[in-house]
Amino acid sequence: MLQKINWGIIGCGDVTEIKSGPAFNKVQNSSLVAVMRRDAEKAKDYAERHNVPKWYNNATDLINDPDVNAIYIATPPSSHEEHTIAAIKAGKPVYVEKPMTINVDSALRMAEAADKKQVKLVVAHYRREQPMFKKIKALLVEKVISDIRFVKLEYYKRSLTNEELKIPKNKWRVDPSIAGGGLFYDLAPHQLDMMYYFFGDAEQINGIAFNQEKLYYAEDITTGTILFKNGIIFNGLWSFNVNEKHEKDIIEIVGTKGTIQFAVFGEPKIMMMIDGKKENFLFDKLQHVQQPMIQKAVDHFLDKAPNPCTAAEGVKVMEMMEKISKK
Repeated sequence: MLQKINWGIIGCGDVTEIKSGPAFNKVQNSSLVAVMRRDAEKAKDYAERHNVPKWYNNATDLINDPDVNAIYIATPPSSHEEHTIAAIKAGKPVYVEKPMTINVDSALRMAEAADKKQVKLVVAHYRREQPMFKKIKALLVEKVISDIRFVKLEYYKRSLTNEELKIPKNKWRVDPSIAGGGLFYDLAPHQLDMMYYFFGDAEQINGIAFNQEKLYYAEDITTGTILFKNGIIFNGLWSFNVNEKHEKDIIEIVGTKGTIQFAVFGEPKIMMMIDGKKENFLFDKLQHVQQPMIQKAVDHFLDKAPNPCTAAEGVKVMEMMEKISKK
């Protein structure tokens, strides 16, 4: 049985600089021992700046490193399946970034591979373990606003400029062959996983996705409706082509006695209204937003805790995205 998790990162790009990478050395029973990036100079630079002992420019070499006993996959989604299954075949547990992959079929293959080989697989829907979202979950369980009737999501962002679309980290996110879809596929997994985490399985899922501005191949506006099995209705609108003055990030949960409002990507604050009385819950910003989830993944890999987000749950979120966007 493992006593300590020695991580190897496949894809040490922007997301790993602050959001996740440093946390692997800050949680208990965990250390980051190797990183990989196809650009050897960038891999070496990352390793030197973050005091990582080893670096590679080939994923197979990192996976087969005997000092690495767990793999974090932070590449663009189009290669998640390939790297996940390779790590699973090597018998090494995996923590894979969201979205889990580019489509449901790919996600199912990943889940089946982990199940067949009995290797642990955690999907990085990391907001589940952040204090703010755990508090929202607790408020819902406690029925503080009584029975939930519906949920409304509004997420509006300005269009990307031509200059921004030339930047690689922006360009691949609007290339369906790499990202699975447009910016909806990049950002909605966080929001939809919260809905699944709060309300469970869906009964019906419908949606429309369309490319209005035609700045890139992928859709830039998406709307979706979900009827959960518990009777709660969700309605969401994601627009990535509004004027900057009209940007918005808000989810409102409406119950029979009040409402809960919060932003998924904005300030860590919950605004609750019950019988006309307001109450706010404020939270500190996390230095490394994935740290609580990484600790749970480590505990799970060491057989000390349940899986904080299973492959099956990752598949559920992929199904939501696919049905809403009509992929």
